[in-house]
Amino acid sequence: MTTTHFKNVDWIVAWDSSTDSHAYLNGADLVFKDNEISFIGPSYNGDSDVVVDGKDLCLIPGFVDIHAHPASEVYFRGLREDHSVPEHYMTGLYERSCVYAIDQDDKHHGAEVSYADLMLSGVTTLVDITFPYPGWTDVMARSGLRMYAAPGFNTATWYRDNHHQLKYDENEAKGWRDFETALSLIDELRAHPSGLLNGIVSPVQIDNNTSDILVASRDAARERGLLWTTHASQSVVEFNIMVERHGITPIQYLDKLGVLGEGAILGHSMLIDDHSWIRWHTKLDLKLLGDSHTAVAHCPTPFMRYGTILENLNRYQDAGVRLGIGTDTLPHNYIEDLRYAAIMARIAGRDGNIGSTADVFYAGTAGGAKALMRDDIGRLSVGAKADIVVLDLDHPLMKPGRDPLAALIHSAAERAIKDVYIDGKQVVKNHEVLTLNRIEAAGRLREGQARMESGARQRDFAGRSHEEITPLTLPTVES
Repeated sequence: MTTTHFKNVDWIVAWDSSTDSHAYLNGADLVFKDNEISFIGPSYNGDSDVVVDGKDLCLIPGFVDIHAHPASEVYFRGLREDHSVPEHYMTGLYERSCVYAIDQDDKHHGAEVSYADLMLSGVTTLVDITFPYPGWTDVMARSGLRMYAAPGFNTATWYRDNHHQLKYDENEAKGWRDFETALSLIDELRAHPSGLLNGIVSPVQIDNNTSDILVASRDAARERGLLWTTHASQSVVEFNIMVERHGITPIQYLDKLGVLGEGAILGHSMLIDDHSWIRWHTKLDLKLLGDSHTAVAHCPTPFMRYGTILENLNRYQDAGVRLGIGTDTLPHNYIEDLRYAAIMARIAGRDGNIGSTADVFYAGTAGGAKALMRDDIGRLSVGAKADIVVLDLDHPLMKPGRDPLAALIHSAAERAIKDVYIDGKQVVKNHEVLTLNRIEAAGRLREGQARMESGARQRDFAGRSHEEITPLTLPTVES
């Protein structure tokens, strides 16, 4: 075992078990042996192999990102930032999904870039939702991240033949085959020698799967001791389609199927029955989520681009929902999502005293850990995993240094992150990722994006080019 001793650290965001929340410690020590924290407090006098001077440092728990699509979303950089479809209540999700297809062999480059970006922003645990692609296990293992892979399956896919409707191409047999493939992959990941790879059963969207496969997949997850995740109540389009099919809201439908509860993580779940964009006649959805202790992955960045916000973060927490934060799409900068979560909560609630820095930090750490049904990550406490983020308090954006978390989330963001340890191993040192080649992988993105763009006209029902669907920010003129 290697014992690492952070000595006389200026600030430590430690776990206070008496209040079940984080608290500041000043001038204390933190020690971890191998992959587990063994001491937090004043004046450690034991043996150590490595001693780190804690002057001008702040130690925080690693962030727990419970919803992301790292391999694919980075290819939409420069395409999705201003892309909204009015006929779909402003979401551009369905048009992009129908028009753009990423080459499977390009995805591992996207994952390598995004994993690196996530670690640079302090993420140590990640839920990665994707359809399996060549090289996925390899890049996960090389990253050093604590991974929850969610290999996706659907019994239907989206298509469009006009501007205002979303339609479904059913292929139930393929969905069941992909479900079995997903379970096999999860079994392989759980046996990986690193001990850092796990899996989540993931029918990707509620509207793209039959009731039978939703129930069967949740049953399989329970039998195997796995988590279960899907996208639900993520758009007005989806809400209306599910009501048309079943006569009840998406959340009520999942409740009726018996799939809500501990171990279930719903992506987004923001367009619920009492949301101002929905105004459905019931007011049951939030209570169903809270009473069942279902987890919700709140991902503010993609939705605020469409003008949609969660109403609001504190209301979900107060209802008993296990609320965590996800990055979902680019830029895969976790701290920016924490900041946006705070700001959007205040806008939605018309109250500057909600969505506090403490609220969003809790959601991004202990809240995400609770969603994953763990109490050994998302906190710095004796017995917890050594998932530690080291902040540089000497960075100009962290000064004058009165409140490190406020400075980190609202000013410095990833620029103040100096080092990152996952399971006791250093994966970021002096702002550089040690486990992945971020620069080389990023250099491959334009080629992959160009291949994706080249097929847009053939895939689009109206035969438009990618320039017509997602134009550049400014017109191009001849020099």
